[in-house]
Amino acid sequence: MAAQEPAAFVLAADTVVALGRRILPKAETEAEVRRCLELLSGRSHRVLTGVCVIAPGGRSAHRLVETRVRFKRLSRTDVELYLACGEGLGKAGGYGVQGRAGAFVTTLQGSYPSVVGLPLYETAALLDGLGYRRS
Repeated sequence: MAAQEPAAFVLAADTVVALGRRILPKAETEAEVRRCLELLSGRSHRVLTGVCVIAPGGRSAHRLVETRVRFKRLSRTDVELYLACGEGLGKAGGYGVQGRAGAFVTTLQGSYPSVVGLPLYETAALLDGLGYRRS
């Protein structure tokens, strides 16, 4: 993209959920959402979001933002209701904190926007550092 639009600022970001040394999938099926929720139930995990900005002229900057999240112990009903709403499909770790899974979170240390998918403070700092001018 940066090569196609040399005068543009290009922003890319991606998020993963890590439980210990295991990276949980971007859940594409109900079975994957269920498995992720079962693994996360009653435990702490890390949400890691990488952000990279490429500025006109090819200069770039990047940042990795880590947030610690703890889930309550999920009941069978919690899991079934969450599966029924479909929000976990396509999400890293099988959940979206900005939706119904927000009720599972007992503690969050770090950047809430990063868990949603884009750490806004850090992204703005990267853009500012590369000379992006907001109007």
